[in-house]
Amino acid sequence: MTQEPDPNPQDSQHTDAAPDTPPPDDPEPLPQQEDLWRPPARFGSVPVEKEPMGWDRRQGFLKHYPRVELPTQIVERVELGMDTPHEPNRLIWGDNLHVMRQIPSNTIDLIYADPPFFSGRQYNVMWGDANEVRSFNDIWEGGMPGYLIWLNARLYEMKRLLKPTGSIYVHCDWHASHYIKVEMDKIFGYDNFLNEVIWHYGLGGFNVKRWFPRKHDVLFYYAKSPNNHHNKIRGNVSKWMDAKYSLEDESGRYFIHNGVKYYLKGGKPVDSVWDHDELLEYTMSQNSRERVGYPTQKPEALLERIIKASSNEGDVVADFFSGGATTAVTAQRLGRRWITCDQSRVAVSVSAERLKQEAMTRGLEDAPVPDFTVEHWGIYEAEQLSRMPLGQFREFVLQAYGATRVSGDDGSVIHGWRNQFPIWVGLAGLDSQATADDVLEFANAVRRTVQYRDANLRDGTMLAWGFRADAEVAAKELRERGAMDVNFVRLSQVRIGEPGFREHIVGKSTDRADYSEFLTFVHPPVVSVAHRAHGDRAMTFDAGDSVVVNVGAELVNVQWDFDYDGSRFVAAPGHAFRRGKGGKVDLRVTHKFDRAGMYQVACRIQDSRGGEGTRAIEVEVK
Repeated sequence: MTQEPDPNPQDSQHTDAAPDTPPPDDPEPLPQQEDLWRPPARFGSVPVEKEPMGWDRRQGFLKHYPRVELPTQIVERVELGMDTPHEPNRLIWGDNLHVMRQIPSNTIDLIYADPPFFSGRQYNVMWGDANEVRSFNDIWEGGMPGYLIWLNARLYEMKRLLKPTGSIYVHCDWHASHYIKVEMDKIFGYDNFLNEVIWHYGLGGFNVKRWFPRKHDVLFYYAKSPNNHHNKIRGNVSKWMDAKYSLEDESGRYFIHNGVKYYLKGGKPVDSVWDHDELLEYTMSQNSRERVGYPTQKPEALLERIIKASSNEGDVVADFFSGGATTAVTAQRLGRRWITCDQSRVAVSVSAERLKQEAMTRGLEDAPVPDFTVEHWGIYEAEQLSRMPLGQFREFVLQAYGATRVSGDDGSVIHGWRNQFPIWVGLAGLDSQATADDVLEFANAVRRTVQYRDANLRDGTMLAWGFRADAEVAAKELRERGAMDVNFVRLSQVRIGEPGFREHIVGKSTDRADYSEFLTFVHPPVVSVAHRAHGDRAMTFDAGDSVVVNVGAELVNVQWDFDYDGSRFVAAPGHAFRRGKGGKVDLRVTHKFDRAGMYQVACRIQDSRGGEGTRAIEVEVK
């Protein structure tokens, strides 16, 4: 050991404990609807449930789903080459409940929500991620009540996020629509219910024998307040209307019914029954340009109608059940800002590629598109963290550990405070280790604080990827001597990402919430790519020798960029989400290039734990 703690530290700069984290926004109140839910006196004492299922009068939905404050990690900023004054749009991988809780209130104009239908686990597991499977298992535990509690907690946050002029559409089907309507009346208010939209589709399902074919979905349209924004939308004039009633004059098309003239200039106003066939831009064909590869994807034309009806250019549109990013793609095309989230790492990767393609394939000169960030919440890429500037790395680790950073900590040995105890954070590199000198320097810094001199402080915590043997010995000696001598400090050593680092998060798990996967760090698969030329510009690529690094993970998706520019990965159309026979990942692909020459070909792979790795090779096409 090279240094002993100073037994008589001189007074130094006063280091106050950091203030507690500021309280969250005031909770969104439930609507006061006493008349609607007044108990019927003539029937005696009849219980009436006027609060949403899962609501606790003291804790709200925090009783079942405690608050978790964790940072988001920006893993990529996709630059679309346009100079706009806006902050980037946001594509987030994480649990949408906790992501929403960290977004300020009254900031979103329109929310489209397409949650998992209450139709069975397997139908709703699209991407194969471990987080997706875990979440869907939670949803159906307890049957319909469990599903509604899970959904209500999220609807409550969505209401908080909406501006007073904002509105929400919730997409569901016959399995749970009637129950969801009752719960939304309690959360948003019966008087703020605007429409039950019927979306009728006519394909498939005609072989049923015991009932009529179930051929529609339901969209519940609610406002946050009576001041909601709504634009009148016009659709196509039907052939029947055109043949029977439409006439022409200088004011436009019209029809006469019971002696009243109704004008149809620009088309018939859209009502609450939407015919799938009217949304002519969409096709159920697997060759549709919109298809990204999973069965519950919604058409862009459906979202276009919703976005045009309930927002204006420049407004913020959100979708916290993103799937393949149909809402974000449509909002981007229509000049809206957007924020979108999904719990599946694969879904986020597919969404990022679709958003890049949408921006690249349409003319952007007259409609500049802001950049967008790809962010992770709760599960983080360790290698990227290790490349952060030291100050940003320490700030990230402190926030993840539930600590507050010391302001202006340049040169300070105490980097943050948690529960009135000082925190030290090591270097960013994954192979970095704290040393005995680090331990003793931190101990002396703790002993120079006012709290220590007042005998109120004896403990400190050191956070690092690893600790050298001499550091562990130094800390052990301090702990042992501290029990007898007030001039010594008891230090805890916590490895970043291990149980001691995560206990403040995992400890919040309840009978309804499983936080076991939060605050974990993942590593990318090791991607290996072989290739074989066939002549006539065709080549086969095989990533079958790629290896996962994360424990218990398996490969779940592969993406290919056949003309990689060395900096920005853009998946080739049809190569963002690939599954072979039996749902297995198809790691082999044959591609025919447009011309001969030298190319960089990049392969990007995701595993079921959220790891993502990329490998680029140079090939000559003949």
